[in-house]
Amino acid sequence: MRIDLFNSQASQVAGQPNPKQVKSQDGVASEVDAGGDRATLTSGSGSIGSLVSEAMNSPEIRQDKVESLQQAIGSGQYQLDPEQIAGAMIDEHA
Repeated sequence: MRIDLFNSQASQVAGQPNPKQVKSQDGVASEVDAGGDRATLTSGSGSIGSLVSEAMNSPEIRQDKVESLQQAIGSGQYQLDPEQIAGAMIDEHA
């Protein structure tokens, strides 16, 4: 299917609807050509809404991670690599 951007822009400028443009049930426009091919886009607002809700309900501080890092630092098992830290700092500002 070929999408002709020039014709779609020209019809919008003239204030006329594009004859190839069809609105689906959810109000999203899709293109239909003479052969009958059709593309329908749906919004994933339901799944996006559930992800946003889950993120908003999760705690801001992950206490289990904090406690495991505190234990590793306290026991001397948490090792830092100064070269890796410096490299990351330089990369971020470059």
